[in-house]
Order: sequence, then C-alpha cells, then structure tokens
Amino acid sequence: MTPQASGHLDIAVGYATARRGVPAAASFRRWATAALDGRIRNADLAIRIVGEDEGRALNRHYRGKDYPTNVLSFPADLPEGLPEGVRLPLLGDLVLCAPVVAREAADQGKAVGAHYAHLTVHGVLHLLGWDHENTAEAEAMEQLEREILAGLGIDDPYAGELR
Repeated sequence: MTPQASGHLDIAVGYATARRGVPAAASFRRWATAALDGRIRNADLAIRIVGEDEGRALNRHYRGKDYPTNVLSFPADLPEGLPEGVRLPLLGDLVLCAPVVAREAADQGKAVGAHYAHLTVHGVLHLLGWDHENTAEAEAMEQLEREILAGLGIDDPYAGELR
C-alpha cells in the first residue's frame, strides 16, 4: 500500500515474465503514484508485466490487434446497484509487455527505465479517463505526461517527435 495525502493507494505489481531488465515493483508504484497525485486519493491498481505471447493474446482479445503492444489499460468495471454512498476504490489494471517496451526504448534511444515510467504514467492516465483520439486530446494528455515525468526527473518522452 502506498500512502497518499488523506487516502491510500493499493498498487500490486506482478511479473509474468523474466524480470531481467525490468524495473522493481517500487519503481512502478512510484510512477503510478505520481500519475495519481492530486487526481485521485483512493485507488486499487494492478500492474502486470508480461511477455510477448501474453501481450499479443490480450491485445488480440480486447483490441482485435494480433500483435503485442507496449501497454494496455483496463479500467475497473464497477458493479451497478451499489448502495448510495458506497464507493469502491477500484481503478483498474495495467499490462506492460516487457519485450516491446525494451525494443521501443532501444529503437528510440531512451533509457528503458524512463520508457517504463512514461508508459506507466500514460496507462494510469487512460484509467483516469484521459485519451488521445484527436489532436487536442493527445496534446493535453502528452503535456500532462511531460509534467508528471518532469516531477520524477525524467526527460520529455516526446522530445524530437514530429507531429
């Protein structure tokens, strides 16, 4: 559990692939906490690090795309009919595909840890409802990512990209 001002975050990190080159659970918790800071005080979040086979299967099943992707966000599907005033802190699940993240970091000349941080923040923002379906949404989400990552001492992940 990660303490946060007047709330609590329960961030579970699971590894379903080799951990070599993959950041420690404490790093994922720190990055997710930074993305949630000031946006939500109570949350249960699961982060799962997977290999290519599982990443591909999940992307195919949930998005209809037959290849592994870097990060998938699954917002919690809260049950209907809860009594008034009852709130569940379920935020959702993030799945990061370790081989894809490592390959992208190498291809983009980025430190692998910084790329994991960026994708963790990006995925958490999706769980909070942020999206990048159009240019305005993308620019707003990317700016928020830059600010969160800067607070963590991580360079702009979009520097040098053309739009």
